[in-house]
Amino acid sequence: MSSPSMGKQDLIKQQQQLQTQQAPALTRFSKYRLAGFYLAMTLIVLSLIGLGFKGLNLGLDFTGGYMTEFTTEQSIDKTQMQQQLGEVLSDGFELSSSSANTQWSIRQAVGAENVIDKAWLTTFANQNSYSITPQDSTFIGSQVGAELIDNGSLALLVAAIAMMLYLTWRFEWRLACGSLVALVHDVVVVLGLFAWLGLPFDLTVLASVLAIIGYSINDSIVIGDKLREVMGAKTTMSMNDIIDTAIKSTLTRSVITSGTTLATIGAIWLFGGPPLQGFAIGLFAGVIFGTLSSIALSATIPQLIGLDRDFYQHRAQELLLDEAP
Repeated sequence: MSSPSMGKQDLIKQQQQLQTQQAPALTRFSKYRLAGFYLAMTLIVLSLIGLGFKGLNLGLDFTGGYMTEFTTEQSIDKTQMQQQLGEVLSDGFELSSSSANTQWSIRQAVGAENVIDKAWLTTFANQNSYSITPQDSTFIGSQVGAELIDNGSLALLVAAIAMMLYLTWRFEWRLACGSLVALVHDVVVVLGLFAWLGLPFDLTVLASVLAIIGYSINDSIVIGDKLREVMGAKTTMSMNDIIDTAIKSTLTRSVITSGTTLATIGAIWLFGGPPLQGFAIGLFAGVIFGTLSSIALSATIPQLIGLDRDFYQHRAQELLLDEAP
């Protein structure tokens, strides 16, 4: 009959063998995580280059200008409409349409020579045998756009500072730095994407950037909390293995959450029409890059600046002593 001590020794041996078998997988995961870290840093650099050399294609919400909306009874090819408008409009303009190509919107910059009005549309319709119904014609001042840029930048700064203070109090300053870098990465990369592709940056895109801030910090907090839990346990694993274990235990949750969110955003992108297209593109990219940064940056950055498991193990031991009667 085996003694209890022999049973414990066998259990310890089985745990050691299991850790030995898991070590190669954790090592491979570390390589993937570090590859993601270098990819994320490269994206930040490329985005900053795009913002510096190309800049954002600011929409009328920020630059000011004229917007004219009208409808047509028949569906007209957008390329054909663009060509016909270009023959009579000497200045540049931006044309957008609904999926059925019956609802149209023309945007012109401030100082346009040929400002589109109802009389102009009537003449244009007669020349091309179209049945056009004017809907709205408005002027958007640039002063409102400048105020929105200032308020949006202020909101971004306040959110970053508030999250930094909360994470420092909730976790530790190294984990807070990792989450903040991941947050900056998500915002900068989305802005860089719009700069490189020349997509219009309007109020809906600004709203998506502000939404990305809240979404980005969520995964970082979950991974940071799991990382703290693993480090607080009495473990002899290296920091690489601790980080990989924490990320692996939350990976399924992150993938499911991101997948369902992307499905919803994709539906908005496909069926929301031109007014919501910029919002959907910005949020879609933000979720993808946010998932990357939460895995590759929020846990790797603290490790690079000296995060140590002994700190949390000592803290856990102190809490146990304080709670002891």
